[in-house]
Amino acid sequence: MTPDSENVVEISDLHFRYGALPVFRGLSLAVPRGKVVAILGSSGCGKSTLLKLIGGQLLPERGRILVHGENVPELGADALYALRRGMGMMFQTSGLFSDLSVYENIAFPIREHYDLPEELIRPLVLMKLQAVGLRNAHAMMPGDLSGGMTRRVALARAIATDPRLVMYDEPFAGLDPITLNVIATLIRKLNDALGTTSIVVTYDVSESLKVVDYVYVISDGAVVGEGSPQAVLASDDPYLDQFLHARPDGPVRFHFPAPPLAEALALQRVSPSE
Repeated sequence: MTPDSENVVEISDLHFRYGALPVFRGLSLAVPRGKVVAILGSSGCGKSTLLKLIGGQLLPERGRILVHGENVPELGADALYALRRGMGMMFQTSGLFSDLSVYENIAFPIREHYDLPEELIRPLVLMKLQAVGLRNAHAMMPGDLSGGMTRRVALARAIATDPRLVMYDEPFAGLDPITLNVIATLIRKLNDALGTTSIVVTYDVSESLKVVDYVYVISDGAVVGEGSPQAVLASDDPYLDQFLHARPDGPVRFHFPAPPLAEALALQRVSPSE
């Protein structure tokens, strides 16, 4: 893979664990340049962890994570910082700085990465806010924003420096249907307008499949299905069928593994004589 190759991200044979808990067991996937790619999976399957590995916040046990041709786990601090200048991140909890205004939140990454005069920073910030429909909210504080407005400000900050790669961690969580649709449409439109590549990590199947080009579904530490939205929806794989269509019965069980309830209750019984 070279910096100008077809894929912006290539992950191969990725293994990672938190202590004794395995998260990835040989996961491999690729994110094509200029596309919006969804990574779907149930809560706790490692979706957010995958973004941290791509960004170099975590190191894998083994495997390659190539971003723009560079193997992230092998980069030193300076090289990793330089690579991150080309990444944008919309955090699961938005992650706005609570003591900074909307304007200052979006200006922050521009000031951090580039030595620009304020007369250039201001139009950049206002253009990003205009893109998400919040230009006149620039003086507001994060605590005064609604949930949907907070997500849109976080989206504006993620694209503040026109990154080549933008990662969205659960961008639809907790949103009402109208705001959810607005955010999904913005992700699609901004990706195409800015010529970026986007990774959308989510468990919201219906909304994500409307706007993405390609889908990966992960479970038990590996990719269990992939393809276009139409292809994965039509799959007869038992796991994909249950997860994508929200069926109550299938390989995904509601209960965490445990002995039968009757057996557990029997162990706790105390005889009258005791």
